[in-house]
Amino acid sequence: MMIRTTTDPITLTDIDDPENHPCLYDGDGENGLEISFENEENLRAYIELGNDHRIVLQGDDSEDYVAEG
Repeated sequence: MMIRTTTDPITLTDIDDPENHPCLYDGDGENGLEISFENEENLRAYIELGNDHRIVLQGDDSEDYVAEG
């Protein structure tokens, strides 16, 4: 499953037209996260933060978890 976020993680600005903005895809091709950015400068700043500050999605496979959506 691919997840797309349209909030720039640097400025927290919502991107209305992500097709016309830079993005970063992190994943294996089938499963991953696509992050949209306001501009190339914010994309580079996010990459420069390194793996310690990256967005990480984690599943919850406990019996109490109920998937919504």
